[in-house]
Formats: sequence, C-alpha cells, structure tokens
Amino acid sequence: MSQQVGTSALAVPTAEAMHDLGRALAALLRPGDLVVLVGDLGAGKTTLTQGLGDGLGVRGPVTSPTFVLSRVHPSLVGGPALVHVDAYRLGSAEEVDDLDLDASLEESVTVVEWGTGLVEQLAADRLVVELERPATAEEGEGRRAVLRGVGTRWEGVELPGS
Repeated sequence: MSQQVGTSALAVPTAEAMHDLGRALAALLRPGDLVVLVGDLGAGKTTLTQGLGDGLGVRGPVTSPTFVLSRVHPSLVGGPALVHVDAYRLGSAEEVDDLDLDASLEESVTVVEWGTGLVEQLAADRLVVELERPATAEEGEGRRAVLRGVGTRWEGVELPGS
C-alpha cells in the first residue's frame, strides 16, 4: 500500500483560479502520472482538467467525458497525451479495467474524475486532488483544493499551496 507523502491545501476563489491551478499542476506532471479528482458535482473537476490540458499543451477542447467515459487528448507540443476519464457511471474496478487505461498509463497523464475506490489499482503513485465547495451561501462561491501526493513519485515534489 502506498503512503501519502505530501499534502497541501489552498483556496481557489474563482473558476479562472481553478483553471490556473490546473496549469500549475501540469508543470509538475510527467508521463505515467495518475491524477484522481474528488469532489461533488460542480466542484470544478472539469475546469481543473481544462487547465491541465492547457498546461500540457494538448488538443482540445477538454470537456467532461461523462457519456463517453474516456477521451484522449494528444499533445500538440511533444509531451504526454492527456487521458481524461469520468468514472461517475462506473460501479466497480472491473468496469474501470474494461476501459484499458493501463494500456496508455505509462506514456500519458491520466486524470480520473470520480475515481476514488475505483482506480487506485492502476498506480501505486498518484496525485489526489479533492475539491470542496462551501457548505453555505455565506461562505461564498470559491472552492478549497486539497492536494495529496501518494507514493514515492511525489516525495519531494512541492505542491501548490504548500
């Protein structure tokens, strides 16, 4: 079982800031990285992924793959492709296996929305990004992002907000 090696948390006040966070994270990512996005509907998972796509220089547009389950966005700049997965409608790790994500995992950056409990078997090392919405209207519209590096890949990596 992989150990959590780094955690950071930061306020993400706007959709533009969420996009910018994705761009910042893209600078840390390399082929073979698995990013698991956690958060309620509307928390900003797809907006963050759009920023990742911009930062990685992939062909877009990056949109939620809710109905197709998975989209591959090839690099336009010679970097890794972005594999964007929405596991919301998947009920088991076996259904994730049917997507054959491990076939492209080593040469791509794989981002999985709603992947908790479903994709951990794909890679011992991963970045988990938990996006939290305010509990009340008085708290505003911003989000809070908690970033957790899991496994040796993330040892010594300075995450945004740390």
